[in-house]
Amino acid sequence: MAIEKARAAAKKDKREGKSASTQAGEYVHEVIENIRKGKHGARSTKQAIAIGLSEARRDGIKLPVSKTASKTVKKKAAQDTKAGKHPHKPSATRSKAITKALKKEGHIAASIKALSAQTKKASAKRTAASRSAAAKKAVKTKGAAGRSAAAKKAARTRKKAD
Repeated sequence: MAIEKARAAAKKDKREGKSASTQAGEYVHEVIENIRKGKHGARSTKQAIAIGLSEARRDGIKLPVSKTASKTVKKKAAQDTKAGKHPHKPSATRSKAITKALKKEGHIAASIKALSAQTKKASAKRTAASRSAAAKKAVKTKGAAGRSAAAKKAARTRKKAD
């Protein structure tokens, strides 16, 4: 399922020295787009994100596992990382079965509302200090032009809300 567009964008991110999670984000974005286009579905937003992260690991992105992840998730991540070190063509039968199963799932998982709810839920689990540190880091790495663009986007968003 790994798409060339996501692979190219991730390579570009790596060249620019961006983090592994930023590189993996390209794969997650691609999965979200595929769900929106109707290529397949997902039971939940979390599943859509998990599919993207799994693809990224299998494509060689050195993405660490969350310290708070369950034993099952850690096992799956290790399996994906191992598969990424020795790439091979996936079984056509298995690939077809996975696609068939995902096609039966809904498309609401990739809606703006669902993604927003997932983001807020994930953010709420973090401490205020952690969120603050992330914001400070973002400001540092964004640059003047990036900050200006973000401020303009925020203004447009606020205008729409009114």
